[in-house]
Amino acid sequence: MYFPIANILSAHARSEGIGGALLDALLDSLKMLPFLFLAFLLMEFIEHHTGDKLVNFLQKTGNGFFGAVTGAVVGCIPQCGFSVAASNLFAGRVISFGTLIAVFISTSDEAIPVLLAHPDMSGMIWKLILVKVAIAFCAGLAADLTIKILNLKRSDDGAIGEICTESGCGCGNHGIWYSSLKHTLNIFVFILIVNVILGLIMSFAGEEAVSRVLGKMGLFQPVLAGIVGLVPNCAASVLLTELYADGMITAGSAVAGLCTGAGVGLAVLFRANKNIRENFAVLGTVYLTGVLCGTVIDLIL
Repeated sequence: MYFPIANILSAHARSEGIGGALLDALLDSLKMLPFLFLAFLLMEFIEHHTGDKLVNFLQKTGNGFFGAVTGAVVGCIPQCGFSVAASNLFAGRVISFGTLIAVFISTSDEAIPVLLAHPDMSGMIWKLILVKVAIAFCAGLAADLTIKILNLKRSDDGAIGEICTESGCGCGNHGIWYSSLKHTLNIFVFILIVNVILGLIMSFAGEEAVSRVLGKMGLFQPVLAGIVGLVPNCAASVLLTELYADGMITAGSAVAGLCTGAGVGLAVLFRANKNIRENFAVLGTVYLTGVLCGTVIDLIL
């Protein structure tokens, strides 16, 4: 009789743990909901009023010496279309390799609205943007200078695809209130899933054990975060941002993952650009830059 009773008590305790984790995850996610909606409302307002102008500006200036500057600045503005637009412009031989690199690294996908949903993390937003813009500019400029020094030329077989519809996000088809609510609910679901998973892990493994495991990864943490960031889905940036907000990964790891996280831009690049070697060169450059800079940040801090 001892073992069955022990198993029943253990199952009961585990049930309470699961229930508590689910409830905590739901409450934590609901607290973020109004901040998340306001963040997306602001983003949609910016996108609807300046999106086309900024894309045109990127198109006009993205193939010269200052292309990396343009890409880094335009890419940091939080909206879904720039990395997709840049992929199509690059495939169409309109912007340079370095400009595309700058846009991809500067883009933070859903990290900014998720950070805005954490009022206590609001001070990190500007630091993150400035760091990523600086990395994006340096990487983009270095890439273009290297290509110029080595006298590497691209073939002329390219065509500009549909910039917005390629991403499948339906940008611009509805008003800002509808779009804001749609994005909010989509990201809320991701946040809830992430919080549930993290809560269950903490409930079963314990926060100290998880922290020890992640801590023991040392300099490999940015390497793994960079791989996670490459996933062409907003869930990756949500996961990385939530892990950083909970203190489970380092600042360098967060930067590494968010530098490689260009949303669906990479997926569109592989579909729109016929030169596979160029695509993998972009992928490798973005990943190595993100991991290297993330590692340096962890060493400094």
